[in-house]
Amino acid sequence: MAKQPLIFAVDDDPQVLRAVTRDLKKKYRKEYRVISTISANEALETLVEFKKKGDEVALFLSDQRMPEMQGVDYLEKAAEIYPGARRILLTAYSDTDAAIKAINEVQLDYYLMKPWDPPEEKFYPIITDQLEEWKATNGAAVEGIRLLGYQYSPKSHHVKDFLSGNLFPYKWLDVESDPSAHEAMMLHKINPKSLPAVIFDDGEVITGDDLAPIAKKLGLQPTAKEELYEVAIIGAGPAGLAAGVYGGSEGLKTALIEKRAPGGQAGTSSRIENYLGFPKGLSGADLSRRAISQATRFGIDFLVPQSVDEINFESNYKNLSMIDGSKLNTKAVIVTTGVSYRMLQAEGLDKFTGAGVYYGAATTEATACKNQDVYVVGGGNSAGQGAVYLSNFARHVHILLRRDNLRDTMSSYLIDQIDGIDNITVQPFREVQKAEGEGRLTQLTILNNQDNETRCVDAGALFIFIGAKPYTEWLPDTILKDRRGFLLTGRDLMNHPEFKSSWPFKREPYALETSVPGVFAAGDVRSGAMNRVASAVGEGAMAVSFTHKYLAEI
Repeated sequence: MAKQPLIFAVDDDPQVLRAVTRDLKKKYRKEYRVISTISANEALETLVEFKKKGDEVALFLSDQRMPEMQGVDYLEKAAEIYPGARRILLTAYSDTDAAIKAINEVQLDYYLMKPWDPPEEKFYPIITDQLEEWKATNGAAVEGIRLLGYQYSPKSHHVKDFLSGNLFPYKWLDVESDPSAHEAMMLHKINPKSLPAVIFDDGEVITGDDLAPIAKKLGLQPTAKEELYEVAIIGAGPAGLAAGVYGGSEGLKTALIEKRAPGGQAGTSSRIENYLGFPKGLSGADLSRRAISQATRFGIDFLVPQSVDEINFESNYKNLSMIDGSKLNTKAVIVTTGVSYRMLQAEGLDKFTGAGVYYGAATTEATACKNQDVYVVGGGNSAGQGAVYLSNFARHVHILLRRDNLRDTMSSYLIDQIDGIDNITVQPFREVQKAEGEGRLTQLTILNNQDNETRCVDAGALFIFIGAKPYTEWLPDTILKDRRGFLLTGRDLMNHPEFKSSWPFKREPYALETSVPGVFAAGDVRSGAMNRVASAVGEGAMAVSFTHKYLAEI
C-alpha cells in the first residue's frame, strides 16, 4: 500500500496548533497524514528523516512569528528538502507585508489570516486548492500511467505533450537509461520498434504515437453527444475556455472542440504572473485545469482530441465537419483557435523538431536539460517565462535576440527576473543559422548579425518563440480576414470591400461577430486582439453575450 503524502504544520502557539491540526485532520485525514510540531528546528530535523524514508510532503503550513525563526525562513529551508511541496504562511494582520514580500522572494504559495473561522469558507477552499495543484504538478511520481520511449524521439514527445496537456499524470521511463523500462518491455512483450508505449494501470498497452486510442482509453470524448448545439466553440485556449464556462453557466447547450489539449499557447506557459487574482502567478497547466473543470461542471461537452475540417452554412445553422468524418450541427459558432508559433528557418532545424528542437515552452522536456546549455529564441513574454523556467534545470540558458534588447517586447517584471538569475544570459543581435546532431540536436551555429561572424556551440536543446500566425486557413472565404490572416470582426468589417454586399442584416455586426452572422471570434485569432490572457478571457465571455443576442434574432 502506498504511503500517504504529508501535510506538515508548525506553530509555536499550542492552542493555534491544536486548532490547525484538528481542522486539517477533519477534512484531509483520508488522503493525507497530518504532522504537527511547535518547533521549527524540530520540524526541519524531522523532514530530513522523512526524506530518507521516501515520504512525500504535499503541503507546509507555518506560523510567521516563531521564536526560533520566522515562518518565511522556515519555509525557505523546508523547500530545500521538499522543493515541490506547497507553502502557506499563517499570519496576523500585522504580518501581511512580510507575507506579500515572501511571495516574490521565497515563492510563497499563499498566506492565510488568523483566525480562519469558519474553516469551510476561509480555510478548506484554500488548502484544497493548493493540494490539488500539488497533485497536478507532482504527477510524474505517480504510479499509474507509464510512458516508455526514447528521450529524443519526436513520437515520444508527441505523446508526452498530449498527456501533460490534458492533465493526465504519468511516469516517464527512458528506455536508454532507466532499468525499469527494460523490465516493463520484457514483462509486456513490447517491441522496441513500436515505441513509444503507454502502459495503463490495468495492464493494457498502447504503442505508437496515434493519440486516438490513447484518448479513448483515458475516457476523452472526441465525438458530439447531441444532434444540435446552441453554440460550438472551436479552440480551448483562454478565450475558448472562458466562452465554455459562460456558455455552460448561462444554460446554452455548448460544445467545446479542441484538437490537442486545453489552454492553447497559454497552457504551455510555465508561469503567468500578471493574471488578476493570482499574486504568485500560476502555470498555464494550472489555469487550464481550473478552467476545464469549471466548464465541464456546467455541463458542456468537451470534444478532444478533435479538429474541425470545414464549416458549411445552411439557413440559420452551421454544420461542422470534423477531421475524423463525424459531424456537429450548431446555431452559433465562436472561433477561438488562437495562433501558432512560426517556424524558424535555419538549416537542419526541421530534422530535430521534437528531438532537441521545441516550439513553445515544452515543459515536459525541461528535466532532460539538466547540466546542459540550452538556447531560447525570441524576446516576448513567452520566451522570458520559458527561460526563467528552464533556468531551474539547465546549466545555462542563452536567450538569442535579433534586436539589441528586451525592453520593447517583454514585460518589465520578466526582464527584472531574468536580470536576477545568474544562469541566464541575453545575447543580442544573434540568429540561429544551422542545427546539427546525430538523431538529436547537439550543436548550433549562431550568427552575429552585426559583424556577420559565426560560432558553433554545444546545445542540449533549442526552444523557439518567434511570433505567431493565426490558425485560420481552414475557414471559408466568406469569413473575412485581414492581410495577415486574422479574423475581422465588428466595425473593422465596415471598410472591407466585400462586406456590405454579403451581410444579410440591417444591423451592423456585433463587436466580436465576423462577416457571417452567428459566427464570432475571440482571443488571439481576432484582428486587433491584445494578445494577453486576461483580454482573451474577457472576449470569450463577451462572445457568449453576443451569442445570446444572435440566438434571440433567429
